[in-house]
Amino acid sequence: MKTTVLMMLTLVLFACSTEDNEVAVGKRTTMQVNEEYNAGTIVKGEEIRAVFTVKNTGDSPLVISDVRPSCSCTVADKPKKPIAPGQSTEIVAKVSTDNASPGKEIKKTVTLMTNTKDSPKVLFIKAKIK
Repeated sequence: MKTTVLMMLTLVLFACSTEDNEVAVGKRTTMQVNEEYNAGTIVKGEEIRAVFTVKNTGDSPLVISDVRPSCSCTVADKPKKPIAPGQSTEIVAKVSTDNASPGKEIKKTVTLMTNTKDSPKVLFIKAKIK
């Protein structure tokens, strides 16, 4: 019985397939973003709030599918909707400096997964801890 059902499903799949096996995942676009945020010198324990403005410079909607901070001390939001051509949005990343060492410079990253040719795009957050 199981073999018959499996064969029937296989036949249905072959019957429904077309010659074009390419899956359309969306169009590529381009974007402009300042890749580095320098918070300057901050006091240990102060939260860094890095704002990155992302502009869609292409002809198709810009989709930011994921925003990946480099560590647990960094959190970032991702846009819920695609960004229309010519439009901009902000990505806000917050960095906790509670465990940072005074006198040291910190460097954190946020990686954007997008539908651009140069994806993934890495954004940098820097600060000197006082």
